[in-house]
Amino acid sequence: MKKLQFEKGECLYENSLQSVDDVKDWISEGEVNISSLDNRLLLKNVKDPDVYGDHAHWLLWCNQKFPDDIIIEWDFLPLEEPGLCMMFFSAEGKNKKDLFDAQLEKRDGYYPQYHSGDMNTYHLSYFRHKYEEERAFRTCNLRKSHGFHLVTSGADPLPPVEDVLAPYQMKLVKYQNIIQFSINELPILYWEDDGETYGEVLQGGYIGFRQMAPMIASYANLRVSKAILKESL
Repeated sequence: MKKLQFEKGECLYENSLQSVDDVKDWISEGEVNISSLDNRLLLKNVKDPDVYGDHAHWLLWCNQKFPDDIIIEWDFLPLEEPGLCMMFFSAEGKNKKDLFDAQLEKRDGYYPQYHSGDMNTYHLSYFRHKYEEERAFRTCNLRKSHGFHLVTSGADPLPPVEDVLAPYQMKLVKYQNIIQFSINELPILYWEDDGETYGEVLQGGYIGFRQMAPMIASYANLRVSKAILKESL
């Protein structure tokens, strides 16, 4: 796999994600139960997926808008499955509107609103243990929207919950037209957006965590840094 070496520059945002207070200013779409366990942010659905189906899922946005060329790092600990976990990034409203502009269509956690709605974003699914076919052949998927375009995939090294021993260190790089993702420093996927096939390259915007019910997971040590290209390997 092609890999570029990036180093972290200025820290743009840092949040230990230890308690509910750490995300009191974040923006939730859909109903998410937020609590704390072992000094880590514990996230799960409120609505029962057996009753609400795909309307039981949710998305939790960091309330800070970021520039382009960033490294996003966080600790991830899956606790109960089945489910699916995602990171949204470079998210903005269509027609250059802010993601939370009141003129945009209302969002409440239902997935089509995010991949084919009134917004543009990249979204990475890195724990795809929701459906039988996902568990049988495990991949991390990168999509670009508007349009639900699957642009690349990589093998997922994360085991079932019962085999998890410790939190995983996730690292996502968005540098100009380059997207690179690793887990515990193991390269998972790499993609270059040509700015034509699926529309112009997305630059800057918001980041957010998403889970598909009934997934339960905890998070810690979110850090967003300026990405500096160091060298090619």
